[in-house]
Amino acid sequence: MAGHTESMGAAAAASTLDVKATGSSPRSDLRLEDVYEQCFDFIWRSARRMGVPEPSVDDVVQEVFVVAHRRLADFEGRSSVKTWLFGILLRVVSDYRRTQRRKGGLAPLPEVLEDDGSGCPAAATEQRERVRLLHALLAELDEDKRAVFVLAELEQMTAPEMAESLGVNLNTVYSRLRAARQKFEAALKRHRAREASA
Repeated sequence: MAGHTESMGAAAAASTLDVKATGSSPRSDLRLEDVYEQCFDFIWRSARRMGVPEPSVDDVVQEVFVVAHRRLADFEGRSSVKTWLFGILLRVVSDYRRTQRRKGGLAPLPEVLEDDGSGCPAAATEQRERVRLLHALLAELDEDKRAVFVLAELEQMTAPEMAESLGVNLNTVYSRLRAARQKFEAALKRHRAREASA
């Protein structure tokens, strides 16, 4: 999908929808159109980073916003819209994986993503390689560790935001993040060692 390339360590732009509502009453002023406009890129990136193959990302993202539309009236603003949507995304991705396993397995991530539009073939090739490597390294993490790593390292969320989004306590977030960073670094070292010996 055009316009959805990513780079390692790139931080997502802050969204005005990330501001929590005051009080615990449902957000009557929240419109799906605004949520979609401001959070679509985040959900698309996150679906890819959670291992959804590119040909299926649009379907997964659509399902996230269908669920969000159904539940929007119940959103109380105790978390940001972004973290709320990520929680929905995790459930949708889990359902997607279950369905794919029943069908005989998940499709591999594509080796090549679309042109980044820079007009420089060398830069586009390097960008595609970095994205391919990022996805390969993320694939070595289990789903729990992958989620905290994506939110912390790639989306720059705080630990309390991650805990809210994932429905776990802060100590669990810190523990998973520490383990995820160790596994990611070990996988990156293995990759570099293979490149050096090639």
